[in-house]
Amino acid sequence: MMPSTPKDIALLVFGTLFCLAAIPMDNSKGQQIRPPNYDESVVPKFELPSVLQSPIPLDIPSIGNDRPRIKTSAQWPAHRQALVAMLAEQEYGFLPTETVKVTSECFDDADAVLSGKTHSNIRRRQLAITLERNGKSLRIDMIVWSPRNRPNAPCFVGLNFRGNQSTCDDPSVRLTTSWCDQRHPGVENNRATEQSRANQSERWPIAEIVDQGFAVATAHYCDIDPDFDDGFENGIHGLYPDFRCDEQHPNRWGSIAAWAWGLSRMADVLVQLDGVKADALLVVGHSRLGKTALWAGATDERFRIVISNNSGCGGAALSKRAYGESVARINTSFPHWFNRNFRKYNDREEAMPFDQHQLIATIAPRPVYISSASNDRWADPLGEMLSGKEASAAYELLGKEGFAATELPAFNTPIGSTSIGYHLREGNHDMLLYDWQQFVAFAKRNGL
Repeated sequence: MMPSTPKDIALLVFGTLFCLAAIPMDNSKGQQIRPPNYDESVVPKFELPSVLQSPIPLDIPSIGNDRPRIKTSAQWPAHRQALVAMLAEQEYGFLPTETVKVTSECFDDADAVLSGKTHSNIRRRQLAITLERNGKSLRIDMIVWSPRNRPNAPCFVGLNFRGNQSTCDDPSVRLTTSWCDQRHPGVENNRATEQSRANQSERWPIAEIVDQGFAVATAHYCDIDPDFDDGFENGIHGLYPDFRCDEQHPNRWGSIAAWAWGLSRMADVLVQLDGVKADALLVVGHSRLGKTALWAGATDERFRIVISNNSGCGGAALSKRAYGESVARINTSFPHWFNRNFRKYNDREEAMPFDQHQLIATIAPRPVYISSASNDRWADPLGEMLSGKEASAAYELLGKEGFAATELPAFNTPIGSTSIGYHLREGNHDMLLYDWQQFVAFAKRNGL
């Protein structure tokens, strides 16, 4: 029987991807990639560098763990920048230093319509953000919902997968004109149709979030960079043709870094937008956009709280555990997400002079929240949580409370501190109301 609803189709695609994940794949050099591991008993033994140790000089890898450690909070800012530079060099790619002109225009300002109801207490604004460089331009459509009874509201900032129109049933929300994944319901010829409206509204419980006193801002991630391997010719990469990641420049930005850069351009506009508290931006993301949120938090300290949901490999999960999605598999399936240097570690996680706990540490002393789902073994929930634990030394150095757990908590039982929080939601790879409730609670515990 053929699937009859968008949810049925999504479940079929999800199941197919998991079946395919069990089949060895070939990488770009024709070498076979090992199948994913889901057995804790065969997770390899590994040693993680302390987040307080100086990064390994790239030209002297033999130094190993015999590196000096910082001992005071005064040393942290420079050390943090060194960690960010190492992760940019080895995994995400450096951003271009040339500036881009950022302008915005609000083309819609009205009451929100959510679940078929007009909410007079929720203000909806749609803004066209224009990025210009060397005679070329790119448009990012950002939608912002904010509470009318809190004119200076903290704001969750995140990217969506299918266009702003997919986040709610409001007919006034502009239909995205950017590239869309053909496999998604409501997409024809890689363009969204009216049938795509509200087909991911469960991931964006706008009314519930705003009722708690928070604003929400989102944009379609493909407005920034289309999510396919196009040789870095389109999207924001198209504005920087002289800064392309290739064999000659393997340490330049991939798509995750580009999406994170786009979040920073959204922040440029939000910090000047009335109704939004400029020093209370919370960056949030799910799956590949959870990886993006973490890198945005690492590279832009204006994000006061950083939230990663089901981010897995290349996000919060420790790569050296070699559990679930591996470095080789992610680089083969999505060769445009990271820089070319990251491919050196395909099926060679043991050779990595770094791991994702150092990414979490770069957010210190700002709070970070990591969330997983019980059925999402592909994203390695334990590896995601352990990154928080291993990042704790940075927070403790800065006088913050760390994270001590070494075993996964019971389902739907948040743990941690106001510095590093974690929960394991019961269910599948998704971002749902329960997750958002914990994000809001964590923000409130941090005084927002």
